[in-house]
Amino acid sequence: MCSPGEASPGPAPAGDLPPEWETDDERMAFLFSAFKQSREVNSTEWDSKMAFWVGLVLARGRRSGAVRTCLRELQNGFERRGSVPLGLGTVLRELLRRGKLQRESDFMASVDSSWISWGVGVFILKPLKWTLSSVLGDSKIPEEEEVLIYVELLQEKAEEVYRLYQSSALSSHPVVALSELRSLCAGLCPDERTFYLLLLQLQKEKRVTILEQNGEKIVKFARGLHAKVSPMNDVDIGVYQLMQSEQLLSQKVESLSQEAEKCKEDARSACRAGKKQLALRCLKARRRTERRIEELHSKLDTVQGILDRIYASQTDQMVFNAYQAGVGALKLSMRDVTVERAENLVDQIQEVLEPCWGWIIPSLFSCFLCSAEMDSEELEKELDSLLQDSSKDSVDLPPAVQQLRAPISDAELEAELEQLSVCAGDLAQKTPSASSEPKTAVGLNL
Repeated sequence: MCSPGEASPGPAPAGDLPPEWETDDERMAFLFSAFKQSREVNSTEWDSKMAFWVGLVLARGRRSGAVRTCLRELQNGFERRGSVPLGLGTVLRELLRRGKLQRESDFMASVDSSWISWGVGVFILKPLKWTLSSVLGDSKIPEEEEVLIYVELLQEKAEEVYRLYQSSALSSHPVVALSELRSLCAGLCPDERTFYLLLLQLQKEKRVTILEQNGEKIVKFARGLHAKVSPMNDVDIGVYQLMQSEQLLSQKVESLSQEAEKCKEDARSACRAGKKQLALRCLKARRRTERRIEELHSKLDTVQGILDRIYASQTDQMVFNAYQAGVGALKLSMRDVTVERAENLVDQIQEVLEPCWGWIIPSLFSCFLCSAEMDSEELEKELDSLLQDSSKDSVDLPPAVQQLRAPISDAELEAELEQLSVCAGDLAQKTPSASSEPKTAVGLNL
């Protein structure tokens, strides 16, 4: 199969074919015949046949949405009553010459794809074959299984990948893991090979750069639709590692929370079974896990604070650049402003206002005083509201939080265990039916 991992579009639907496909056998016999060796023999017929198949091949690629094709796949797609077009090879050679198609091997060799390996199933061009292809160019007819790329469709889909990233949560930082980007583009890229071709196109346009760090590939995107990506630097890698650490810490906190809950349930079960020492060990394990969660929360807050400061510094740089541009624009706009012109303008304003001077000033002062009185009254009301709210608030921490922060002694654990035992005994007396015991155990104070 010429395009592994990608479903073949299959035969063209009847709606995508011209009217004469089913009705004019004589016309279709001409179109399905091979091209003459030379266009000069009958240029009108040659051009007519070429225009027919060029439009059909490009329309098929557009309809399927697949960026790759090959001669055999097109022959099968345009099969008519057991016959295949004999001139498709010549058509594909013409499309290669016009730049509408490109050999996949030539495209990949034109981009620095050192980050692609055999492990992802992408064909790496051998130097000898690339040399021969460069010498021969597109003058030869493609082989039946040789993979060709729809150039315009590849560019459009690469643009879709870029816009999809920009509108996602991953765009908070320009560096992202390749695996996360692959998951984001799963609906757009039917297979991994197409995904890597789209990344190569973005790399060719200098909108992404890709680096392999500690066995993991990371992608850096350009900021802005028309910006060029800058090389990956230590700051980008450091921020990416911080983001990975944040994710790992969050996952660890979630795991420990589940572990603490399990210790709690185990203590309940041991208490009901009368196993005092086992219940005590479960309680101690839960306390240790909760302290560990609190420590991890503190570290997670530190990492998030660093990331927030980094993002803020990037915003500060944007603000600085805006100020710098504003100062330059202000200098240009004030270039023709002189002291004499400013004094002349003030004199003109004074001449216009003098006839109305007697009533403008009192009106302005009355408006100002009225506004000041209204603002003062509103502020007094807001202050009274804040004082009433603050009197209701309590600065004391909840007992549960105080208990968590205070060191837990063995005596306190013994007391809690005794409470569990008493609760379990009472439950056994009140609930003789074993089937109702788990429902009552939920109310234990653990």
